[in-house]
Amino acid sequence: MPKYPEVKVQLTGKDGNIFYILGRCKNASRGKMTNEQFEEFSKDLMSGDYNHALNTVQEYFTVS
Repeated sequence: MPKYPEVKVQLTGKDGNIFYILGRCKNASRGKMTNEQFEEFSKDLMSGDYNHALNTVQEYFTVS
């Protein structure tokens, strides 16, 4: 179960780099997370490679 299941991020069929993924997550999380919560997420997302970033998104949000 993701930490913020109410945040839905569509990544399926999208091809992008980490910054693209971060932007999609930021748009999806508006009004559903505080700035501090999103900052924590983004630090975690950026702390590893591309696969780590994808896994982090799945840990935090509902991904489709």
